[in-house]
Amino acid sequence: MIEDEKWMQLAILEANIAKDKGEVPVGSILVQNNQIISKAHNCPISKNDPTAHAEIEVLRKAGEKLNNYRLPQTTLYVTLEPCAMCLGAMIHARIERVVFGTSDPKSGVCGSTIDLSSESIFNHQISTSGGVLEHECKNILQSFFKSRRD
Repeated sequence: MIEDEKWMQLAILEANIAKDKGEVPVGSILVQNNQIISKAHNCPISKNDPTAHAEIEVLRKAGEKLNNYRLPQTTLYVTLEPCAMCLGAMIHARIERVVFGTSDPKSGVCGSTIDLSSESIFNHQISTSGGVLEHECKNILQSFFKSRRD
């Protein structure tokens, strides 16, 4: 969808901010009613916080802004397929939909290693879509890790 690509472009901008700070370049945007609620990027290194993934940060900012830990009727855009921790937080926040750029064959849980988003054991179901601007999202990560190896 064109709308998904528009929002993913903004998540890519956040990923580039993370890259410039030496963080793994993952960015996220939370949208509700065609408005950005919050935006964030990975910062576990700079915050010395293993939970400071882009998705967690965007949820924290949105919760503070809206003064609510529940974020229904929102779509979370993220450049990399969410891990189990991040998907769990999205379930607790009642995110309606998650859209990711590139898959994560090592720890992605929205179809790559497993699809936890379709499990009926959770008290909330999240719709997922992947592959939005996949090439761009993948390139940011690959170039980051290549530069680290060189």
